[in-house]
Amino acid sequence: MTRTIEVSEETFEKIKDQIHEEPREPYYIVRTYSAGVFAGEIEKRDGKEVTMTNARRIWYWDGAASLSQLAVDGTSSPSTCKFPAAVSRVVLCEAIEILDVTAKSRKSIEGVPVWRK
Repeated sequence: MTRTIEVSEETFEKIKDQIHEEPREPYYIVRTYSAGVFAGEIEKRDGKEVTMTNARRIWYWDGAASLSQLAVDGTSSPSTCKFPAAVSRVVLCEAIEILDVTAKSRKSIEGVPVWRK
């Protein structure tokens, strides 16, 4: 069944990125003690050990003042960020911070070009 609703332009601007998106696994930023920072989906957590899937290392970010802002707003400078290719699975030991990532930020992180050398 399809329903049609009317919304104001202001409301539409707030929700337009969420329309017609398939439900996805929650996305997180995980900061570790010595392995760096990763963004991806959490498959499993056992104490400080976190298994992530579809994870990108956040080697260098720009366009956000902190990881907290990156998790909420994404980056305003994707071309200067250094995020290598995503790995299918990574086990991180010594996770010290786990941040929920908004849909807006996930789209931003996934949109950063893959950094290669």
